Amino acid sequence: MFKQLINKTFGLRDGEIYISFLMQLYVFLIITVLLIVKPTVNALFLSRLGAEHLPYGYLLVAGVAVATSYFYNKALRKFSILNVTIISLISFSVSFLLLSLFLQFSLLNSALLYVYYLGVSLFAVIATSQFWILANMVYNAREAKRLFGFIGAGAIAGGIFGGYLTSIIVSSFGNKIVVLLAGVLILFCIPILKKIWKLRIRKMNIYVRKQRKVDKTMLEDSSIILISKSKHLTYLALITGIGVIIAKLVDFQFSDFAYKAISDPDELATFFGFWFSTFNVIALVIQLFLTNRVLSKLGVSSTLLILPLGIALGCLLFLTFPELWVLIIIKGIDGSFKQSLNKAAVELSVLPIPLLIKNQAKSFIDVVVDSIATGVSGLMLLFLIRRLDLNSSYITVIVLLFVFVWIILIYRLREAYYESFRENIQRNLSQESNDKKMQKGDTTLSVALDILNNGSEEDISSLLKHLSSYKLKSLKSNVIHLLEHSSTAIKMEAIKHLYDYDKGTALNKVQQLVYIKDDALVLTALEYILNHSSFTEEHFFNKYLNNGSDYIASAALLCLAKEASNNQHLANKYQLESRIQYRVRLLNSPEGFSRKEAVGELLITIAYSGLQKYYPFISVHLNNRDPFIVARAIEAAGITSNQKYIDTLLEFIDDVEQRKNAIKALIEFGPKIIDTILELEQNETLKDNIKQHLPRVIEAFKTQDAVKVLFRLMRSRDIVIRLEASKSLIKLKNKNSKLYFNKRQLKSLIIKESKYYKSTLNAMISVRYTIDESSKTLDFSDKGTEILLARQSIEALLKQQQQHSLKCIFKLLSLAYYEDDIEVTYSGLLSNVKEARVNALEFLDNLIQSDLKRKLFPLIEHFVIDEAAFDASVLNLKRIPEKTYINRLLKSRGKKMKLEILNLIKQLEDVSYLPVILPYKKHRNEEVKFFAYDTIQSLENTRN
Repeated sequence: MFKQLINKTFGLRDGEIYISFLMQLYVFLIITVLLIVKPTVNALFLSRLGAEHLPYGYLLVAGVAVATSYFYNKALRKFSILNVTIISLISFSVSFLLLSLFLQFSLLNSALLYVYYLGVSLFAVIATSQFWILANMVYNAREAKRLFGFIGAGAIAGGIFGGYLTSIIVSSFGNKIVVLLAGVLILFCIPILKKIWKLRIRKMNIYVRKQRKVDKTMLEDSSIILISKSKHLTYLALITGIGVIIAKLVDFQFSDFAYKAISDPDELATFFGFWFSTFNVIALVIQLFLTNRVLSKLGVSSTLLILPLGIALGCLLFLTFPELWVLIIIKGIDGSFKQSLNKAAVELSVLPIPLLIKNQAKSFIDVVVDSIATGVSGLMLLFLIRRLDLNSSYITVIVLLFVFVWIILIYRLREAYYESFRENIQRNLSQESNDKKMQKGDTTLSVALDILNNGSEEDISSLLKHLSSYKLKSLKSNVIHLLEHSSTAIKMEAIKHLYDYDKGTALNKVQQLVYIKDDALVLTALEYILNHSSFTEEHFFNKYLNNGSDYIASAALLCLAKEASNNQHLANKYQLESRIQYRVRLLNSPEGFSRKEAVGELLITIAYSGLQKYYPFISVHLNNRDPFIVARAIEAAGITSNQKYIDTLLEFIDDVEQRKNAIKALIEFGPKIIDTILELEQNETLKDNIKQHLPRVIEAFKTQDAVKVLFRLMRSRDIVIRLEASKSLIKLKNKNSKLYFNKRQLKSLIIKESKYYKSTLNAMISVRYTIDESSKTLDFSDKGTEILLARQSIEALLKQQQQHSLKCIFKLLSLAYYEDDIEVTYSGLLSNVKEARVNALEFLDNLIQSDLKRKLFPLIEHFVIDEAAFDASVLNLKRIPEKTYINRLLKSRGKKMKLEILNLIKQLEDVSYLPVILPYKKHRNEEVKFFAYDTIQSLENTRN
C-alpha cells in the first residue's frame, strides 16, 4: 500500500524506489552539511570582518576556483568520478573537523576566516556538482524528468534539517559542536555513494560504455574549448554565471541589511539558519508537489524563466519599499525556486550532452564559472560600495539589468537544447543518409555542363528533369547535342527540353529523329514538330499521316486525335474516324499488324478521339495477356474518363505491376473521382490492397479541396486509409506551401488517433488475458484450437493496427510541427538502442504542446519503455470482458476486424451474440454481409 502510494505520488516505478531513496539520502546529507557550515562560517565572517569584506571573499573564491578546476579536471581524466568524489568528501570532512578544533581553542584569525569562507564556497559547488553528475549517470533523460524532483526533495529536506539543526545546536552548544557534527556527517556519504555505484553504474549497458569510449576522443580539448564549441554549453555557462552574480548581489543586500539590524554573531547565525531553513521548507513543498507538474506542463526552457521573473518582481517591489522584509522575499524566491524548479530544470537542460563531455564541462561550469561569477560580483560590489560609496539599495537596479540578460539567454538556450537532442538521437542511431537527391539550387552551371557532356544516361536524364523549370540559354548547345546521344530516352528528354527555347530550335535534327524506328521517340519528335515549329497543321498532317512507315503513320494519327479532341472540323477534314476504323479492322484481320507498340498507340488514339463506339476495343485489351498493352489500355481508359471503367481501374490497383498506371488513369477522371472514392470508402466495399492507395489519387490534384477530402479520410474507421491519407497530406504540404492545413483540425485528429491507439492497447490486453485464462480450461480439440486461433488472429490484427496508428500519429505531428524534427524523433523511438529511444522521448516532450502531451505521451512511453518497467496505471488500461470488446470492435473497426470478430463468434457457438451480429446482415460490404449470414446460420443451428 505504502509502495503504491509512493509510486503514484512521485512517479516512481518498480525497481526505482531503492536507488532513488539512496540518491535522496546522499544529497540530503550533502546539503545538511552545507546548511550547517555555511551559516556558521558566514556569521563568523560577518561578525568579525563585516559585510564590506564580502567582495574580497568573492574575489578570492574566483581566483582559487580557477586553479582548483585545473587540477580537478586533470584528476577526472586520470581517475574515475567515484575516486575523485570520495577524495573530495574526505578532504572536506577533515577541513571541517579542523575548523571545530580552531573554534574550540580560539585559534580562528582573519586569514583562517578567509580560508574557510573559500572552503565552504568550494564545498557548495564541488559536492553538489558531483552529486548531479552522478545523477546524470544513474538516470536517463526520461527517468530524470520524473525523478529529479523526487531526489531533489532530499536536497531541500537537507537544507531544512541542516538550517534548523544549526539554529538549535548553536544556541545550545555553540559553533564548534555544529561544525564537528558536519565533519562527521559528510563521511556517511561515502558508503552510500559506493552502493549507488555498485547498483547502477557498474551495470551500465554496453552501449553507454562504448559511447563513453568514443567521447573520450573529444576530451583532448580543455573545458573552455569544449564549452566554446557548443552553443548549448556556452548558453548554459552564461546562464549559470548570470544566475550566480544575481544570487551574490541579492545575498549581499540580504546580509548587509541583516547585519545592520542584528549585531550579535550567534543571533545573526540563528537568523540566517531560520530563514535558510524556511526558504527550504517552501522549496520542499514546491519540489514535492509542483516541480514535476510544472516541468511536464511547461518544459525545461519555460521552467527556467520562473526564477528570473520572480526575482524581477521582487526587485520592483524593493524599489517601492526598500526594507529588510522585501529582501527576505527576494532571497526567499531565490532560495526556494533555485533549489527546486530551477535546479531540476538546469540539470535536465544538460542531459543531451554526451556523458564525458558533460562531466568535464559541467564541473567547469559548476566550479569555475560559478566562482568567476562570484568574483565578478565581488568586483562590482567593491566598485559600487567602496569606490562610488553607494547605498546597497542601488544594487537592485543592476540586478534587474542582469535579469533581463538572463531571460534572453534562456530563450537562446531553448534552441540549442533542441539541437543537442537532435544530434544526440542521430548519433545514437548511427545512421548516415545515403540519399543523393539533387536539391533545387545545388547544381552549378559547371557541374551541369560536365554531366551533360560526360554523365551517365541516368545522370543526364535526372539533370534535364531538374532543369525543366529553368531556361538556361547557356546550356542550349549542349542540350541540342544530346539529340545525337546513343540513348533513345536521352533524345526524348532533350526534345522535351527544347520547348524552353525559341520556336523551331534544332528542328532539322528533330525531323531526322522521326525516321528512327522507335514509337515513343517518333511520337515525341512529331509532337514537337506540330506544336513548336512553323509547320501548319495542314502541312504536318499531309506529310506524316499517310507515311509508308507504320511508326510515323501511327504516331501522326495519335497527334491528330489529340488535336481534334476539341476540334471536330479537323477530325472531319482528315477523316479521323475512318482511319481509326481501318486500323481496328486491320488489327482484327489475319494479316493485321502485330507490334504491341502500334496497338498501344491505337488504344490511346481511340481514347483521345472520344469515339465511344470503339471503346470496346479498349475494354477488350484491358484483359490482354501482354502487360505492355494492358498498361496502354489502362492509360486509354483514364483518358476517356468514362464511368464504366472506374471499377476495373480500381481492381488494377491490386496488381502491383499495373498499380501506378491505374492510379494515373483514375487521376485523369478529374475531381469527380473524389466523390466516388469517398462513397466506396464509406461503404467498406474495397479490398485492403486497393483502398490504401486511394489517398494517392486524391493527393495528385494538389488543391485545397484535396486537403479537405484527405482530412475527411483521416476520420475513416480503417487505420490503413488514415495512415495513407496522412502520408498524402505530408506530400501535399511539401509540394505546395500555399495550401492551408488547419492546426485545430490537426490537433483534433492527433487526439482522436491517440484515443484509437489507447483503445487498441486496451483491446490487446483484454484479448491476451482471455487467451491466457481460456488456455487453462480450454480443451485442445479441433474446436478448442479453432477458438484459440481466432482469438490469436484478432490479437495479431490489433498489434498491426497499433503499429499503423503510431505511424499515423507521427505523420500528423509532422504536419503540425517541423517535419525533420518529428522524423528524427520517430527514428529514435524505433531504435534498438535504449539511449536513442529515451533521448527521442525527451526531445518530443519539449517539442509538442502541453495539451497534446497529456493525451499522447503516456501512450508513446508505453510503446518505448519495456512494459515491465512501465506503470500501466498511468494509461488507466482495464481488462474488458470478451463480449464487451467484441461489440466495440465490431462497431468501431473496419471490414478486416469485422470478419475476424464474426469468425470468433462462429467458433464460440454462443447464441447470446445473435442480437449483436443481426444488423450486419444488411451491411453494405458483401463480404461482411455473407460472413454475418453464415455466422447467424451456424449459431441458429447450434441453438436448434
